[in-house]
Amino acid sequence: MTTTPGEQSVAAIYRLPAGLPVPVDDGAADHLPGLAVPDLTLESSEGPFDLAAFAAGLGVLYVYPATGIPGRPSPDGWDAIPGARGCTPQSCAFRDHAADLDRLGARVAGLSAQSLAEQREFAAREQMPFPVVADPERSLGAALRLATFEFDGRELYRRVTLVFEAGAIVKVFYPVFPPDRNAAHVVAWLRVRMSA
Repeated sequence: MTTTPGEQSVAAIYRLPAGLPVPVDDGAADHLPGLAVPDLTLESSEGPFDLAAFAAGLGVLYVYPATGIPGRPSPDGWDAIPGARGCTPQSCAFRDHAADLDRLGARVAGLSAQSLAEQREFAAREQMPFPVVADPERSLGAALRLATFEFDGRELYRRVTLVFEAGAIVKVFYPVFPPDRNAAHVVAWLRVRMSA
């Protein structure tokens, strides 16, 4: 079976190409474990997202740079940035593991510096069963000192996944690589933690 160039470019955002540069742990997330969750409400694909309420129980927030758009190639230079590529595969993996996380008592949300319109479009297109949060002003980043990088005139978040419980950060996944395995790693960590 053959595919057209358009079909190939659509499929490309759902898988990771070989040879991506692997991000290294630069210590940018070392300060996060144990921090209290800020009182912050942001807009999401499901309406206002109250971070403190989300983090009062067991919550998983994966923070990513920017999702791709089917049929539109990655911008020049994007794949050369360690950890940049893979936001759509990461999000889809969390979607596919949402039932596992729910059984473990964990709520899930994704967050990037993209606009609310972009987040709503992505959530609808990929049928995300949880909030996809818009933080174009990087308010969460300012509150928690999250790492960012500059690309094409925009400041974007570096990929990090935070596990909250009782209003504090109890686990940090950083750097996250490969991103399409992040959800499985979170599920495995939660299972071990709950069996201890």
